[in-house]
Amino acid sequence: MKDYLVKALAHDGQIRAYAVRTTEIVSEAQRRHQTWRVASAALGRSLTAGVMMGAMLKGEDKLTIKINGGGPIGVILVDSNAKGEVRGYVSNPHVDFEANEHGKLDVRRAVGTEGSLTVVKDLGLRDFFSGQVPIVSGELGEDFTYYFATSEQLPSSVGVGVLVNPDDTILAAGGFIFQLMPGIEEQTITKIEERLKTIAPISKLIQKGLTPEEILEELFGKEQVNVLETMPVQFKCVCSKERFADAIISLGTSEIDDMITEDGQAEAHCHFCNEKYLFTREELEELKNEAN
Repeated sequence: MKDYLVKALAHDGQIRAYAVRTTEIVSEAQRRHQTWRVASAALGRSLTAGVMMGAMLKGEDKLTIKINGGGPIGVILVDSNAKGEVRGYVSNPHVDFEANEHGKLDVRRAVGTEGSLTVVKDLGLRDFFSGQVPIVSGELGEDFTYYFATSEQLPSSVGVGVLVNPDDTILAAGGFIFQLMPGIEEQTITKIEERLKTIAPISKLIQKGLTPEEILEELFGKEQVNVLETMPVQFKCVCSKERFADAIISLGTSEIDDMITEDGQAEAHCHFCNEKYLFTREELEELKNEAN
């Protein structure tokens, strides 16, 4: 099954909901960054939340998520857009611990709880929208839930899960976000609260192989879900050798001269996708001419 995202309404439009399969996205991130198990879970949960938040945007809008909880994993950075494209990395990909008291990957310990979650949205306007909240859990699902309630005043529930194989590869990943619309009836809220008490954790639903549609049906009941749209999602980076070439040109001739004299070449590295681009002496000479 390919990764894809579902947008839906539930309970006669009283709830807006998103669900996504991100197994391939998280696998690609793990492969590129060689993350260990707990780092994979933390980055994967963040990518999963990020791609759903990107799907809430329109047109060429995009957003950046920065999570810095003060833990050993360091900073998690995720970029996403309205087209279902997401990329991300973690400062320290080689973090792993024994399972926590619940027998699960100890994401909280890796992320830390002394820091913040920041979302910056580029909506094509002169100023960016920025919202920041303190880390309240470190498990990330609860932290994104708190972000929506506090920064965007949207009562929401966020579930994100990643299952990692013993060899560090990704078994399955996915998640959901649902938001209560203004004017929602109290009895609808009560129904959802009761259902959330009995539903299996998101990781278990993913492990069972449920599709995004079926995840929403588990949350609300099959007869209550109205799917509006499905869209493919993928790990995609916007870096290229041409972009780095433009950046080198912008440094000016003296800086490029230093590269040529000191190393005879230059290597550019993209943190988001871990790609490296080599510029030979001849290529640097051409870029210096362009800088002139």
